[in-house]
Amino acid sequence: MASAQKSKGDDGFLLGKLLIALPGMPDPRFEKSVIFMCAHSDQGAMGLIVNKPFEGLTFRELVEKLEIRVTANTPDPPVLFGGPVSTGQGFVLHSSEYMAKDATMPVTPEISLTASVEVLRDMAEGRGPGKSLFALGYAGWGPGQIEGELQTNGWIHCDPDKAIVFDLAYDAKWRAALAKLGADISGLSAEAGRA
Repeated sequence: MASAQKSKGDDGFLLGKLLIALPGMPDPRFEKSVIFMCAHSDQGAMGLIVNKPFEGLTFRELVEKLEIRVTANTPDPPVLFGGPVSTGQGFVLHSSEYMAKDATMPVTPEISLTASVEVLRDMAEGRGPGKSLFALGYAGWGPGQIEGELQTNGWIHCDPDKAIVFDLAYDAKWRAALAKLGADISGLSAEAGRA
């Protein structure tokens, strides 16, 4: 499906976008998900779900298990379910003022991704990024797979919004992302209608 992607004039057209699950999403792991897309090329796509916290697992507990020293400055937000792939691997989505040498990948001018122990140590010591989310696992798609899912009405997408990603309550992000598109969810359906 690389040719369809390239015909849009942008090889990574979902890079940095918010992918929003439509009502009726057939995969329960992605129901009402908002995914920040970290990568998209003809080789596939990768993103992190930004609105599904693991019940009872916080950042402080996780870094203590990794034997990283916690301090009074260590934040204690929930750890997020980033997606069903590699759930033992951690990712930090964060504001772009923070940069870990050879480990941070800028995704948009405002949002970067880091997957290193260094960022966890910095966060535990209160020296990490100003805004961040820590997720275990990621959502991944093979070549052409996400394009197919977009065509079958499983997902819609919108431009990134730093406030939706970092500032809103987790249970408010899905509705806020749909509202960014001007969508009224009461009228949305995963089924195509007939006149």
